[in-house]
Amino acid sequence: MPVQFLFAGKAHPADKAGQELIKRIVEVSLMPEFIGKIVFIPGYDMTIARKMVQGVDIWMNTPTRPLEASGTSGEKAVMNGVMHFSVLDGWWVEGYKEGAGWALPMNNTYSDTEFQDELDAATIYNMLENDIAPVFYNIDSNGLSSEWIEIIKNTIAHVAANFTTNRMLNDYQVQYYEPMSVRHHNIVQNDYALARELAFWKKKVRREWPLIEVRSYSKLDNAKSEMVLGNDYTAEVELYLGELSPEDIGVEILIAEQNNDNRMVIKERFDFVPVSIENSVAKYTCNIKPETAGLYNVAARIYPKNPHLPHRQDFDLVKWL
Repeated sequence: MPVQFLFAGKAHPADKAGQELIKRIVEVSLMPEFIGKIVFIPGYDMTIARKMVQGVDIWMNTPTRPLEASGTSGEKAVMNGVMHFSVLDGWWVEGYKEGAGWALPMNNTYSDTEFQDELDAATIYNMLENDIAPVFYNIDSNGLSSEWIEIIKNTIAHVAANFTTNRMLNDYQVQYYEPMSVRHHNIVQNDYALARELAFWKKKVRREWPLIEVRSYSKLDNAKSEMVLGNDYTAEVELYLGELSPEDIGVEILIAEQNNDNRMVIKERFDFVPVSIENSVAKYTCNIKPETAGLYNVAARIYPKNPHLPHRQDFDLVKWL
């Protein structure tokens, strides 16, 4: 089941690594054992790109995670029914659909780049040999592969349709323009009453924020030992709020884990609920029932809370407990 690789592209004059990579591809393409199997197309430009996105069977893109900015060439290819085969990075994170292309895992298995490159290379060859090429060459009496044609149809119907100007404009309208129009109307009505209210509230919170004290913090029960799936655990916080009300302050527990890139990723958030206040000391409680197993980091924090804020980042105050 022969497979032909077509390479095309240009390296920036200052990109020595890119120039060396292209040089190496050309050298390999001229080796007797790879003649006709690996081809480098020189002079890459929009004309060549147009022919490639129309004429190839698979558009393969293997950026180093997570450095892919977008991947618009792959988006153009799927518009022509060309299946995509790439790392789950850039646009392919959103675009990939099972049965409409192929994907390498999103996360790195190794922190060492060379080890990861070797694993990715082996995975690519295995998928080409075992998953992709057999489908392409499984032809019927008419010389067609019905399964391959089905993947092409899925690519156009389920992937390409989501990367159009119509989708872009609709996203802007629904996600941004309409909510901002409603917010603008609410802010300016009654002679900017809501705007004045928010400005006063922010001023009060910023004044009182340094005075907030953590009087007590009872972490999740048995936090220093194993937590059992399905059991209920409770955390409790008492805060001195000064002139603020319990509703002015949000309290939450964050459950996070370290990914393969050694970055902390928040997996879940649990909100505390205010249950009482006496002499400006508010009590908050949070009940948690673990539903997934694993090794996690747990932390709690407080932040200003107001239903009229457009988003959490609108106010730059936070305290970790």
